[in-house]
Amino acid sequence: MRLLLLSDIHANHPALEAVLRDAVPRRFDQVVHLGDALGYGPHPRQVLTTLRELDAVCLRGNHEQMLLEYADGRREKHASVVSAALLWQLGQLSDRDVAWVRSWRDGLDDPTVGARYRHGTPVSLDAYTDSVTAAREAFAQWGGRLGFVGHTHVPAVYATLNAPVGEWIKAQTFPEGGSYPVPPAARVILNPGSVGQPRDGNPQASYAIFDRQRGHFEVFRVPYDVGRTQDAVLAAGLPPVLAARLAIGK
Repeated sequence: MRLLLLSDIHANHPALEAVLRDAVPRRFDQVVHLGDALGYGPHPRQVLTTLRELDAVCLRGNHEQMLLEYADGRREKHASVVSAALLWQLGQLSDRDVAWVRSWRDGLDDPTVGARYRHGTPVSLDAYTDSVTAAREAFAQWGGRLGFVGHTHVPAVYATLNAPVGEWIKAQTFPEGGSYPVPPAARVILNPGSVGQPRDGNPQASYAIFDRQRGHFEVFRVPYDVGRTQDAVLAAGLPPVLAARLAIGK
């Protein structure tokens, strides 16, 4: 079993296309998207269509949660970049699209892989696994061995011993990509980074492949046509900052 792990596409279809061109020759059996397919970007319909075609397992992210709250009239409109993008995207999506997003679960345990998939941490949709302290708290609240998360837009691994959580927490990030063999005596939280809006200073799209049989996690960074997405952001009338940040990976 080889998992193609995607997260935080944020409606950036050129980035997703580039990732798939890179990933297909590497082979994978299942696609898992860890949340935030929507938000920020100019291609919400195209991204959802591609994920459907991949038969991806899709988890709900905080941006999907907010979009559904807007769709249901349960969220007040705010003058913010996040709201502007989500409200525009809601107008672009079909009823079928919204119904499919509504079916995405907030967290999933996969017995075949022996893993938990969730957007923020193994125990939260919207908290961040972005530090040793945050990882320690997540490990203390979750007894699993293998967790896949997104949300931070930074590809990373947090590991602790397969024992009651103490001081031993190791962290590793992958600004240029790289591999991580999961130690057999460790519990790990693995983050493939962001396809559509990296925030680690590298604007290249980020994704990962996890080989279950080998216990091997590998992050790949892929260049894509940033200008094409930037032009689409501006053509849609979305806030210009959403275009500018793509070029600097922030």
